[in-house]
Amino acid sequence: MPGDEPASRGEQVEAAEREAAKKRLLEQAEAERVPVKETTQAVPDRRWRSDQR
Repeated sequence: MPGDEPASRGEQVEAAEREAAKKRLLEQAEAERVPVKETTQAVPDRRWRSDQR
């Protein structure tokens, strides 16, 4: 009796759904990922200078 396989069809379906959900989450995270270069690049903020005039 193999111990690696899920015992019932329901468990097989749940395992497949978990894998599909994990794949979707990883794909979404990759799509939303911001490159490191963009997060470390300094952007000048000049808004305060207009208030000082």
